[in-house]
Amino acid sequence: MNNNSTLKLGVEAGGTQVVAHAGLHALGRFADRIGLGAAMSAAVPWTGERAPLHDRGKVLTHAALMLAAGGEACTDIEFLACQSRLFGDVCSDTTLYRTVRAITPTVLDDLRTRTATVRAGMWRRMHATTGTGTVVLDIDASLVQIHSENKAGTGPSYKGGYGFHPMFCFADGTGEALSAVLRPGNAGSNTISDHLLVLDEAIAQLPVEIADGHHRGDPATSVNRAVQVRADSAGCTEGFVHGCRARNVGFAVVARTNASIQAAISRIHATDPDGRWRLARRSNGDIAERSEVAEVTDLVDLTGWPVGTRLIVRREHLHPGAQRSLFDSDIYRYWGHYSDSAGDPVTLDWHMRQHAHVEDHIKRLKDSGLERFPFSNLDANRAWLHLVCVAADLVSWFQALCCTGHLATAQPKCLRWTLWHTPARIVRRAGAEIIRIIDGWPTTNQLLAAHQRINQLC
Repeated sequence: MNNNSTLKLGVEAGGTQVVAHAGLHALGRFADRIGLGAAMSAAVPWTGERAPLHDRGKVLTHAALMLAAGGEACTDIEFLACQSRLFGDVCSDTTLYRTVRAITPTVLDDLRTRTATVRAGMWRRMHATTGTGTVVLDIDASLVQIHSENKAGTGPSYKGGYGFHPMFCFADGTGEALSAVLRPGNAGSNTISDHLLVLDEAIAQLPVEIADGHHRGDPATSVNRAVQVRADSAGCTEGFVHGCRARNVGFAVVARTNASIQAAISRIHATDPDGRWRLARRSNGDIAERSEVAEVTDLVDLTGWPVGTRLIVRREHLHPGAQRSLFDSDIYRYWGHYSDSAGDPVTLDWHMRQHAHVEDHIKRLKDSGLERFPFSNLDANRAWLHLVCVAADLVSWFQALCCTGHLATAQPKCLRWTLWHTPARIVRRAGAEIIRIIDGWPTTNQLLAAHQRINQLC
C-alpha cells in the first residue's frame, strides 16, 4: 500500500502556457464590463507632460482584483504581474504604492462619486435592490489591530489593543459597504457625528432616485423610497435618531438599560405577566418557543425621542454565555430596541435581529484586506480602506449577477479556493487565445456560465 500523499516528480521553471487565476480573470472582465476601471480612471489625475504608462483606473482595478484574491499589501500585486496573458500589463508594487499615496481627500471624494455611478447601474440590475420596499442600512464599527505606532491616525483601543476603529454602513439587501470612516482605535462607539457622517456618505452612494429626500433638510414630500438605518446600542442616542428624522430616514437602534425600561418590565411582571408577551420568530421565520416579544411604549418615558418612537422588548430563557440584559433576572435575558416603524412587535423584533448580518459583512472585509493598512500616511490608508470596500462590493455584484447556487453566497475563502484560483492553460485556436480550464475542476460549469452572463451584460 502506497501511503504517500504526492507522486514523485521533478520540478523545474519555465512554464509559459499555464495560468493560475482563470476565475479572477472573469471578475476582471466583469469589472471592465460595468465600467469600474474607466470610472476610477476619470477620478485620479496625473501630472507630467505625458500620460503614465499604467492607466490609474486600471491600476486600482488590478488592486481590487488582488484584494479579492486574498492579497493584503501592495507587494501582492506581483502575483498578477507574472500573468500578463490574463491581465495584460500589471503595474509594479511601487507604482501601486505611489498611486494610492497620490489619492488626496479631494480625489477620494471624486472616487466615491464615480463609484456611486457604477453602483447605481448595478442596483438597477439586481433583484435585491429593485422594487419599492424600504432600503435598510446597517451601521457598525470594528477594531482593526495595527502592530505599529508609526501609522498616523491610530490609537489605543478599549480592549487594550492599538490601531484603527473604522465605522461602516452596509446595505442589508446586498451586503455592500456603502461607506467607511477610518477612525483611531480610541474613537468613541457612540459618537453622534461619526454615525451621521457615515450615514450621509452611505446615502450619497445610493442611486439618485432612492437618495432623493434623504439628505439633511430635504422635505418629506421629496422622498421616493423609504430608507431605514439600524444600529446597535452605540447608535442609541437622541442626537443620532433626531439626525435620522432630519433626513427622513427611519431608525431602529438597540436600547440601553435605564430606570424607565426596568420599571416597565417590573410593571409587566406585577400587573400583566403573560398578557403582553407574544412568541417571537427565529431568523428563518419559524416560531421561537423559548423567546417572546412585547411592546412597552406606553410604559416608558420617551421624552426627547422623535414623535412615533416605539420600544420593543424581547425576553428569552437564560443560556450559558448570554450577554448583558436590560433587566436583572434569574430566568430571562431581556433585549430591546427603539424604532419609529409601523408593524406588529414580533415582526419588528425579527427585523431588528437581522442587523446581525453586519458581522458577516465586516468579516468579509477583514478577509479581503481590512486587517492590514500598508501606509504610514493617514490619507493613503483612507484610500486603501476605500479600495477594500470597492473590492468587496465588486465581488458582491459579481456573485449577484454572475453566480448561482452556493457560489452566489460563498465567503471569500471559498471563492478563492473554488473559483478565483482556477488553474488553466492558454491555447490558440483559429487565431484567438482561449482559456482552457483544467479537466475535472469542480466549478468549471459555474465559471463558464459566469462568462456567458458577463457577455449578456449591457
